[in-house]
Amino acid sequence: MARVRAGEAEAYAQLVRAHTGVALRAAVAFGAGAEAEDVVQSAFFKAYQSLGRFREGAAFRPWLLRIVVNETRNTLRSAGRARAVAGREAVLRGAEPVIPESADPAVAALAEERRTLLTAALDELSEEHRQVVTYRYLLEMDEAETARTLGWPRGTVKSRLNRALKKLEKKLGTEAGGSDVG
Repeated sequence: MARVRAGEAEAYAQLVRAHTGVALRAAVAFGAGAEAEDVVQSAFFKAYQSLGRFREGAAFRPWLLRIVVNETRNTLRSAGRARAVAGREAVLRGAEPVIPESADPAVAALAEERRTLLTAALDELSEEHRQVVTYRYLLEMDEAETARTLGWPRGTVKSRLNRALKKLEKKLGTEAGGSDVG
C-alpha cells in the first residue's frame, strides 16, 4: 500500500490482479449478474480514488469487498430491478470448473440440484444473514475478515452466521454445517 500511495501504478495493478477474482465472485453473489465486471471495475476505480481514507495497516481485501458490495447495491438500485437469481446462477456456473467427461452424470446432476437449492435458500434469508454466509463460505473469508468487511463485531458475525446456518438447515432439510455450505 505504501507503493500505491507513493503513486506507483504497477503496485495498484498488482492489487487489482490479486483481488479481481474475489471481487467478481462478491459482485455476482450479491446480485450483479451480467453487470459484475462493470461493478468491479467501478469499485476498483472508487477504491483508488479513496486511497486517502484507507486506514494504514488495514487489510485491503475486506475494504475492497465492502466497496464492491456497496457498488453492487448502487447498480441494482439505480437499475430499479430485483436481483436476478437465474442470471446469478448462470454466472456462478460459468465460473466453475468444467466437469470432466469421465465424471458420473448422476453425481453432476445431484451437485447441480444442490447448488440450485442452496441458491434459492440463500435468497430467502434476510440481507444480513445472506451477507454473512456469502462472505464466510462462498467468498471463503475467515471470521475476522468477514467481521472487518461487514463492519460488525466478531461476536455478531458468529451469532448471525449460526442463525443463518440454522435457517438454511431448516429450509434445505439437511445438515448445513461448515464445509457443506460452500
